[in-house]
Amino acid sequence: MEIDLLKLEKNWKNYVDHGILDEQTRPIIQRSWLDCKEKKLDVNEGKGETIDSSQLEVVLDENQELIKVAKPIMQNLYEIVLSSHFVLVLTDKNGVLLETIGDEVVSLKATELRFLKGTVWTNDAVGSNAIGIALEEDTAVHVVGAEHYCSSHHKWTCSATTIHNVKGEIIGCLNMSGDSQKLHSHTLGIVVAAGYSIENELALSHAYRSMEASLNSTEDGIFVTDENLTLQWMNYGAQKVLHINMDEFNSIGFKKIFRKLDIPTENWNHDENTYYYTDVTAHIGNHKIQCSANVSAIWESEKIQGYSIGIREIKHLHSAVNRVIGNVASYSFDDIITGNSKLLEVIESAKKMAKTKCSILIEGESGTGKELFAQATHNYSSFSEGPFVAINCASLPKDLLESELFGYEKGAFTGASKEGNPGKFELAEGGTIFLDEIGELPLEVQSKLLRVLDNYKVRRIGGKSEKKLNLRVVAATNRNLLEEVKNKNFRQDLYYRLNVLKIDIPPLRERREDIELSANYFLGKLNGEHNKNVVKKFSPEFISYLKEYNWNGNVRELQNVIERAYYLCEERIITEKYLSENILRKELLNLDVVSLEDTEKGNIIKMIMKCNGNVIEAGKNLNLSKSTIYRKIKKYNINSEIGL
Repeated sequence: MEIDLLKLEKNWKNYVDHGILDEQTRPIIQRSWLDCKEKKLDVNEGKGETIDSSQLEVVLDENQELIKVAKPIMQNLYEIVLSSHFVLVLTDKNGVLLETIGDEVVSLKATELRFLKGTVWTNDAVGSNAIGIALEEDTAVHVVGAEHYCSSHHKWTCSATTIHNVKGEIIGCLNMSGDSQKLHSHTLGIVVAAGYSIENELALSHAYRSMEASLNSTEDGIFVTDENLTLQWMNYGAQKVLHINMDEFNSIGFKKIFRKLDIPTENWNHDENTYYYTDVTAHIGNHKIQCSANVSAIWESEKIQGYSIGIREIKHLHSAVNRVIGNVASYSFDDIITGNSKLLEVIESAKKMAKTKCSILIEGESGTGKELFAQATHNYSSFSEGPFVAINCASLPKDLLESELFGYEKGAFTGASKEGNPGKFELAEGGTIFLDEIGELPLEVQSKLLRVLDNYKVRRIGGKSEKKLNLRVVAATNRNLLEEVKNKNFRQDLYYRLNVLKIDIPPLRERREDIELSANYFLGKLNGEHNKNVVKKFSPEFISYLKEYNWNGNVRELQNVIERAYYLCEERIITEKYLSENILRKELLNLDVVSLEDTEKGNIIKMIMKCNGNVIEAGKNLNLSKSTIYRKIKKYNINSEIGL
C-alpha cells in the first residue's frame, strides 16, 4: 500500500505548528485532530494511562465472554495471517486494553508506549489513534504514521474496528498495530473480518444460551442424541424427570432406559417430521416413569445425524387433560348453606375426614348434595392441588364401565384406540376419584375395583404391568349399601374397603330450617345473575308452602322450584301462584311416602302374578331384558313362583 509517510509527517507538522491542514487530509483524521487540539493534548505525550489492579479486575470480569470468544480468533489470526511484525489488541468499549498478542520485537516497542493490558487508549488519553477513532466514530479505520496526533506514535500503523453485541451496542474494539513501513493494503480488511468473526461467535453464543435457557425453563425433558442414540445433551427438565445426569444416562444407555420406544432409525418416513408416543416407560433402576414422547430426526446432507427427543411425565399430560375436560372441584364447605345443627356436625366431621387419606363413603338421598360434599372434601384435603375426576357408575353401559375406570392398552379389544387409553383412576393421579352411584356397579366390576383399592395399583385391560396410584377415593350412593350387601347386590369386602369413613347427609325434610335459607340463597344468585335493577322477593305465603312440603327430591328439587318460579314471575314479589300443584296440596305432607324402589318392587310382583309366574313374559311387559328382570328379582328378594 503506497502511502507517502514523509508527506503525512509534513502535513502533521504544519497543523501542530501553524494550524494549517492539507486539503487531502482525511475528514475522519481532521475531526479527531481538531478535537485533540481543542482539548489541548500534548503532541509529545501519547503513552497509555494505566488503571489500578482492582479496576482492571472488574473490567476483565465484565468482559470475560468477549475475551473468551475473541482470544482464540486473535491467536489463529496471528499465527496464520500475520506471523510477525504486528501486535493484536483487544479493548473494551471504553478503550481499556484487555488482551494483546504479538511477536517479541513489536511487543517490546509497544511496551515503551505502555501499549499493555490495563492501559487506556482513547483519543482523550493518548491522542488520535485507531482504537480511539474507531470507538468514537463506531467504524473501521486505519491510522498511519503521522496521522496519529502524538509524535510517539508516528512509527506505527494501526487498523481497528468496533465489536458489537446482538443489540448492536459497542462492547469492544479489535486493533492491529505494527511498523508503519510494513503497512499492507489488506490489513484493515483482515481486522474487519476478524471483528465480524468475533461478533458472529458472540451471536451464536447468545443464541445458544437463549435456546438453552428456553429449553431448561420447561418441565418437559429434552434430549439430543447422535444417530446411534448416544446422548449429546439433556436439559434440566430431563434430569428432573429421570433423576439422573448425562453421564449416568449414557452409562445405562438409551435403549435400556426406553426399552419399548421404537424409533424408526433405518426407515424414517420423510413425510413424518415427528413421531409421537403417548405411553412410554422409562426404566431407571427399579423405578418406572410413565411418559409421553415425541421424536424428531436431525437431518444433514440427506442423512440422519441425530435425534431430538422430548418427553413429558404422564401426570403432567393428565393434568392438562383434566383442566380441558373440567376435572376440577368447584365447591368448598363454605358453599354448603345450612342452619341445621345436625348438618353442621356432619360438615365438621367431613373436614376431619378430608385431612386423612382414607376412602370415604357418602350416603344420602338423591338431591341432598353428595357431589357437593365430595368436591368440598377434595378441596379441603392434601389432594386439593390434583384433579377431581367424577364418574357416574350408573350412566355408562356395563361393557364400557371397566375400560372407563381402568383404561386399556392398544389392541386390547376390537375398536380400541391404537395408542390405548388411560382410565379414570390414572387421570385422577394425585387427586380424588369420585365414584357416584357406586351401588349401581355390576358385581364383576366390583371385584376389579376391590383389587385396585387393596393395593392402589391399576392394570389396564390388556396390560401386563400395574401402575402405582396416589389418590383419594370418595364413593357416593343414594342406597343403603349395607342393605345391598345383605341382599347380595354389593360385595361385603368392597363395602368395608369403601366405608373406612362415612358421611351421612340428612334429607331436607329433616332440617326444615334450611328450606327458607336455601330458597333465599338460590333467589339471591338469580337476582345477581340477571337484572340487578329488579330484585325479586318471596311472599310470606310462598315461603309457607315451601316449608310445608316434604321435598323428596331434596335441595335439587327445591332449587328447580325456585328457578321455575323466578323465570315465570314478572313481578317483584314471587307468590304461591308460581308453585306447582303438588306443592300447593298441603295434604301431601301427611301422606306416606313410597320410595321408587318400593314402587318398582310392587310392579314387578304384580306383573309376575299377572303372567302366572312367567318371569320372562313379565319382563317383556315391563320393558325389561331377561338379565335385568332376574337381577331385580334377586335385588328385591322376590319369589319368582308367586304367580304359580
